[in-house]
Amino acid sequence: MAKPDKVDAVSEIAERFNTATAAVVTEYRGLSMAQLSELRRALGVGATYRVAKNTLVKRAAEQSGVEGLDDLFVGPTAIAFVEGEPVDAAKALREFAKDNNALVIKGGYMDGRALSVNEVESIAELDSREVTLSKLAGAMKAKMGQAAALFAAPATQVARLAVALQEKKGDADA
Repeated sequence: MAKPDKVDAVSEIAERFNTATAAVVTEYRGLSMAQLSELRRALGVGATYRVAKNTLVKRAAEQSGVEGLDDLFVGPTAIAFVEGEPVDAAKALREFAKDNNALVIKGGYMDGRALSVNEVESIAELDSREVTLSKLAGAMKAKMGQAAALFAAPATQVARLAVALQEKKGDADA
């Protein structure tokens, strides 16, 4: 018979899988409580870092329809559930793993499919949403400036032609 606290834990983890935009599975063997707290702060408010037993996580993943992660649930496992921007969380995990060799990124889950370590690293290489939107806004502004200059060019040419004709007519009269 299942213990109520384990049933609650499975339900909570399954709910996090259902509501998260992404999840990154890590191994935290060798990290101290202070380092885990530092990692949680580095992830910010857009992600939660949860240490859990592999059997509970497997059941929760199965319950929420998450497939392809069973091989990752070996050894001490912790999952970063990302509610916000996956790029920011992936960057925070990658940077923390560079400074703390004890944190190992095993893989992840996003958009209904499992991610390899390389795919998580690729996500960490992307620009954040804000940077991408800024680049897009700058590109759109530049294109609008080019379009305005293009539309103004015929009117400017007509005005220059009129001035030139006026000057020529003035030279002919003199």
